[in-house]
Amino acid sequence: MSSDNKSRPNILFMMADQLRWDFLGYAGASFIRTPNIDRLAKESTRYCRAYSIHPLCVPARASLITGMHGLRTGVLTNGQWIRPDYEKQGIQTWPSRLSQLGYSTAGIGKMHFYPWSERMGFDYRSVTEDKRWPCIRDDYYRYLRGHGSRKYTGLEHEGYLENKGAVISRNPWELSWDHFVGSEAVDYINRYGHETPFAMMVGFTGPHCPYDPNEEFTVDIDPNQIPKPAPSVSNDCAELKRRNHNGNRMAWNGVDLDGWTLEQKQRVRHHYAGLIQQIDREVGDILDALEASGQLDNTLIIFTSDHGDYVGDHDMAGKGSYYEGSCHIPLIVRDPLTQRGCDCDELVTLMDVTATILAYAGAEISSELDCVPLPQLPYPNQDMNAATPRKSILGALSDGCMYLSGPWKYAKYATGEITLFNLQEDPMEQHNRINDPSCYSLMLEFEQALCREMIPMIHSGHHDKVIDNGNQLWISEAFGRENYTRTYPCPW
Repeated sequence: MSSDNKSRPNILFMMADQLRWDFLGYAGASFIRTPNIDRLAKESTRYCRAYSIHPLCVPARASLITGMHGLRTGVLTNGQWIRPDYEKQGIQTWPSRLSQLGYSTAGIGKMHFYPWSERMGFDYRSVTEDKRWPCIRDDYYRYLRGHGSRKYTGLEHEGYLENKGAVISRNPWELSWDHFVGSEAVDYINRYGHETPFAMMVGFTGPHCPYDPNEEFTVDIDPNQIPKPAPSVSNDCAELKRRNHNGNRMAWNGVDLDGWTLEQKQRVRHHYAGLIQQIDREVGDILDALEASGQLDNTLIIFTSDHGDYVGDHDMAGKGSYYEGSCHIPLIVRDPLTQRGCDCDELVTLMDVTATILAYAGAEISSELDCVPLPQLPYPNQDMNAATPRKSILGALSDGCMYLSGPWKYAKYATGEITLFNLQEDPMEQHNRINDPSCYSLMLEFEQALCREMIPMIHSGHHDKVIDNGNQLWISEAFGRENYTRTYPCPW
């Protein structure tokens, strides 16, 4: 092993699917037991204002793997993915960048790539894909087949429809989605050859719906202690909520949320918490494996989520808007140098994980990236410590956008609905201030800021179509000839 490899840390990046920020013990959730994540958080920088700027599974992962904003990659909904010839555009994924630096890279669990077997730069993959895709013949599919079982859809569980997706898994814990993911991650650590540093991303499939924990992970949760969801405000974003209900009625879920009761919402939140406790157990096993192999204190450890889940907030389920339940995420980073526990109140994004991984690996954070290294970490390159913290965040989906600055969050949707919330005064987002005369100048300021940032990004998102980069074709003899061929796609 080279001295350079010895000096660079391993990287363990764990990401849950659809985990909101406030359902973890370290974040103040006393009703849930997450001792392993809490232990990690105690020795980590805890980012209290971390946001998913694209709060849907695929757009969040596309921006994460590339370090580029969804307005520039064009991936803003779950039915899109990065161009297959992305490398010809000059786009490099973070696993590819690390592989070039001598890291052994592994992607284990859910990645939500298209096609699902795509590597996107990872040297090694063990795939457990989305819980809503039962036909995928991934590694988990083969594992279940080898144990005489299979993947079950939500509708194959007793009480699925009447309990709004809250069920007990038909497969035992030993065959559960996230136990397989955790076991594969432990196996990779145990088989790791130590010739090079490793960078492993572990994608858990939970606590994404269906809310299907194993029963033993729900019995120690007192339903009466689970906080009630944020109430729905009459006539505020009614069309947004109608679309959420229509989306959940589609075949992928099949659940009718119209008129669902507080009791049903609390049951969903109970099962959601059970899935989180299952993930916590797997996190504990992964950390134990790192420690047993002597690698714990030479590993940068990151734990986060791709986005949140309303679990009943504002009478909705799932994600896909800029309400807190959907876009506010947990994010903790344990650096191998100090293992210092502290809170950070700076605005950060999920995409900034990418710049942080690159910085610790010693990779260049090139100019086409939209991510910045997370603040308050002791980077090997001291210039990273002096990076200017974000003052604002621009979020975008195919049907909405957000501008977040200070305590204020401004969001606009394709429904024509607009919200303006002061999160410091109104954390449950009950008082939309968009029609408040005293907020008019602030709304105008945010609208102008949104235009300044968003319009150039939309233009940049069509960079592949550029023909004349720098207005030089008019003096080009080559362009003037009949056999001229354009460069396509135009690289970044």
